[in-house]
Amino acid sequence: MTDTSHGEPDRERESHKERVDRELAELLQGLRVAVTGVQVLFAFLLTVPFQQGFGKVDAAGLWLFFIALMGAALASVCFITPAAQHRVFFRTGLKERMIKRANSLGIAGAALLLIAMTAAVAMVAEVVLNAWPATLFGAVVALTAGWFWLLQPITDIYRTKGTLEEKS
Repeated sequence: MTDTSHGEPDRERESHKERVDRELAELLQGLRVAVTGVQVLFAFLLTVPFQQGFGKVDAAGLWLFFIALMGAALASVCFITPAAQHRVFFRTGLKERMIKRANSLGIAGAALLLIAMTAAVAMVAEVVLNAWPATLFGAVVALTAGWFWLLQPITDIYRTKGTLEEKS
């Protein structure tokens, strides 16, 4: 069942169960990609304190490190929760509730990953270059990821809603 004009499934013909199953599969696939990235960052951050030069990190660098570590840990929790809940909710009829919750957790996880990446980049820049470049490079990461991951899609939603309201 494909609509040849768009190459996407014909959503008008899919049953409620098919829609929920498709939405769950799409959501879990997206979370799989995100969880891999956050786990690599988290694993890296867990090794940093055991590196020889870590003792040279100043107070600002230590705060950035802990912000990055906590952001990565909490993003991991957000991205892994839907898979864990999927097992708990198995055959309970609560799949739609889980999908809505998983979507919210995915957004929260993206925001926490954004914080972790920003702090990690700023920490490295602070150690290697000094304070003002750390702020600059951290801001570049925060603004770029914030725009592409969160603000651009939200802008598209509002623009689409406005266009749809004008047509009706």
